[in-house]
Amino acid sequence: MLLPLSNVPRDYAWGSTTLIAELEGREPSGAREAEVWFGDHPGSPAKTPDGRTLDRWLREEGAASGAPDRLPYLLKLLAAASPLSIQSHPSKEQARAGFEREEAAGVPVDAPHRVFRDDNHKPELIVAVSDTFTALAGVRDLAATRRLLAELGEAGRAISQRLEGETDASAVRDTIAWLLSGEASAEVGAVVGAASVADSHEFAQEFGFIRRFGAEFPGDPGLVVALLMNLVTLRRGEALFVDAGVLHAYVEGLGVEIMAASDNVLRGGLTPKHIDVPGLLEVLDPTPGPPPVLEPRTVASGVDLYAPGVPDFALVRARVADGADASVALRGTAIALAVAGPVTVADPETGESVVLGPGRAALAAGVDRLVLSGSGEVFIAEPGE
Repeated sequence: MLLPLSNVPRDYAWGSTTLIAELEGREPSGAREAEVWFGDHPGSPAKTPDGRTLDRWLREEGAASGAPDRLPYLLKLLAAASPLSIQSHPSKEQARAGFEREEAAGVPVDAPHRVFRDDNHKPELIVAVSDTFTALAGVRDLAATRRLLAELGEAGRAISQRLEGETDASAVRDTIAWLLSGEASAEVGAVVGAASVADSHEFAQEFGFIRRFGAEFPGDPGLVVALLMNLVTLRRGEALFVDAGVLHAYVEGLGVEIMAASDNVLRGGLTPKHIDVPGLLEVLDPTPGPPPVLEPRTVASGVDLYAPGVPDFALVRARVADGADASVALRGTAIALAVAGPVTVADPETGESVVLGPGRAALAAGVDRLVLSGSGEVFIAEPGE
């Protein structure tokens, strides 16, 4: 069956006032609209046409419709106008241990200082929908970081000296621990000040980030942590896959995001929310390297598959034009989300169909294949390989 889904945007402080409204073709509300969740996660479950939340619908009708009682993934529209918190996510083992620890301590699940809101890991994938999407993702190669710091003179030298260790990974971990400890406020101020006026060819984008957001986060050590990270600009259709432990922060743009069904976040800066430095360091993978870009695999004309190799999810991007339908085989219960359209999404076995405009979604339960027609673009979330 095909079940239309809807939800309202979440108003996080970093959200855009225009991007989701423009996608949906409506006037902006004036509020910051950061994310729209299409899934059954209790933090913000989607709604079905009869007013039930999707988690309730799956419990009551999922089995009869060929769907599980819980989805393994959470699909989102994400619209950033300023940086999300610098963050990392736990592995399954770390999430389970952290959740049990906070449960035993009696920390309410909705408490602001609660870190582990469930016992699941949270690998995630984001695909750019806007023409460009900017993100911080992973720790930059240290040779490049040392070149960046050298352009900041004495201020950069104080950080560069910290990046000497037995291994690159241990040096990065120790430096981030020091920056977030509260003991490096003078050095943070000096680096931010130097980066704000630095003129660089190689690192113009990185120093532009500091100039743009330094006043928004005064004295925040996350600004200097950001200078240790890869700053990436994705073009439409390009993707990042962030696995457990990878440090990241989305900065600006509209994207479709899919993740394991979890809300576990360890934060390390650029946020007024609770920051758990020991917890972040415990889950952090500090290994330097290139940005974690994920190349899609073309599986049919106009159909690309983003498959990071996790069992929780994969994401299909299908583009159709008048007279050129797309056929997408499904691995299990799926959610189709249009970002351009209208597109008709049909089950060829039953003839059932729904028409999805931009920002509209539908659950496909007990369906082996979807056929898309019309003119537009649809992302389809499904279980992983």
